[in-house]
Amino acid sequence: MSYVLGVDIGTTSTKAVLFDLNGRVIASHSVSYPLNQPHPSWAEQDPEEILHAFVQSVKTAILKAGVSSDAIIGIGFSTAMHSLMVMDQDHRPLTPVITWADSRSVEQAERLKQMTEGTLFYRRTGTPIHPMSPLTKIMWLREQQPDLFQRAAKFISIKEYVLHRLFGEYVVDHSIASATGMFHLERKEWDEEIIDFLGIRDDQLSRLVPTTTVLKGMDQSLAAEMNLHPDIPFVIGASDGVLANVGVGATRPGEVALTIGTSGAVRTSTDRPVTDEKGRIFCYALTEEKWVIGGATNNGGILMNWFRDQFVKEDWEKVKQQVGNPFDLILIEVQGIPAGAEGLLCLPFFTGERAPYWDADMRGSFFGVNLRHGKAHFLRAILEGICFSLHSVTSVLEELAGSIHEVRASGGFVRSSVWLQILSDVLGKTVFVPQSPEASALGAAALVQLSLGEISDLEEVKKRISVSSELLPDQNNHEVYRSLYAIYDQLAHKMKDEFRQIADFQRSHEKRG
Repeated sequence: MSYVLGVDIGTTSTKAVLFDLNGRVIASHSVSYPLNQPHPSWAEQDPEEILHAFVQSVKTAILKAGVSSDAIIGIGFSTAMHSLMVMDQDHRPLTPVITWADSRSVEQAERLKQMTEGTLFYRRTGTPIHPMSPLTKIMWLREQQPDLFQRAAKFISIKEYVLHRLFGEYVVDHSIASATGMFHLERKEWDEEIIDFLGIRDDQLSRLVPTTTVLKGMDQSLAAEMNLHPDIPFVIGASDGVLANVGVGATRPGEVALTIGTSGAVRTSTDRPVTDEKGRIFCYALTEEKWVIGGATNNGGILMNWFRDQFVKEDWEKVKQQVGNPFDLILIEVQGIPAGAEGLLCLPFFTGERAPYWDADMRGSFFGVNLRHGKAHFLRAILEGICFSLHSVTSVLEELAGSIHEVRASGGFVRSSVWLQILSDVLGKTVFVPQSPEASALGAAALVQLSLGEISDLEEVKKRISVSSELLPDQNNHEVYRSLYAIYDQLAHKMKDEFRQIADFQRSHEKRG
């Protein structure tokens, strides 16, 4: 038997998954790490903790599988996008990992949005102007930490850091690079004008390579710690978002991958780079022939955790000892509330919003509250609001790339049939749930097989993916949601000034505190 290993570095954990060549999970292991917030708008991580998680997850997954490392034909690499680190000339980190969730560069992003350059940069790179982007993070460093900025030898992502530790060179795939705001989509090279605008040099960025590039010659001590041969083929891979499309079987036009985990995202494939004149979506590289367009939302399962911690924590602790997932019992209450939560609407922008608004100042609110609304109404409104936010992205994708005929769902929310049904009803489309939940890791493993000639194209992966369930939309509920979504969309656009005012008030209050 032969196997392939997919490793996915996420926001809160790194997971290594061993697959057979038909995409069946043999074993997996996950190692978690914290997201540090030394200031209210900052979100950082320790790169050494992530490197340790990478090594331990790989080592333990192989041990769990009980297979010889000689049977593993290759390793594929998936990582979260938009991270930034600064390295000195001796290859030591000058900063922690500044993650996608970090919003310290709000001021720089808003300023760039108002400039002609901002529109031009987006159209060439496909990366919306937003604080998540390494582009605006570098602007912040140049303005707020000029001494550190001058000492920078390299500006890299966490993926590049791990690769440098493994292989001793700074190298980055086109997919991760295309999420930096500095990569020219058509030319597939660093954009000289943007680099000049930032006041950096191209030698401060990593060498660009396709996502199917094979690396060999791993650091012998790290290879030994993972029980791997140093020359095992290591495929550099891509970002977690585009690989999730592969892992759920959404690689053709009209097929979308929809994910709700901590945050959410909707993506579809194209055979060429596509951007939006209104700047509402991203465009990132998958392979040399495939691109993925879509949008990520800030607020997914994180809102469920907020609701749990603030309103049902005592009940949660009581139930936790009796059932595996207390949310299952809480969600039963939601089933007794009709679609539309009897006129209670949630704007789920609790941590600002990315697609399609790209506005870090947006804030959450409940609209239409009256005395008949109880706890279950608020929870249902949250679930519906999250689905509305994803529907706002699918609407843009249909406008730009044509009708959507297949929705493939992944992420932690697929464990809830209630939530899945709400999503199907909001979209008015059948939602398919692939059996394997390890979408990004499976996508990384598929790139290994493509790179090594085990498969001829990524569409072969879909044939191996079995569907565990499918949910048909309730047309009556869909009509309710159509009416409610129109109000949601109006509020999201009309309240731009009020969002900014309350965000300014909150930031001012944070500084005084």
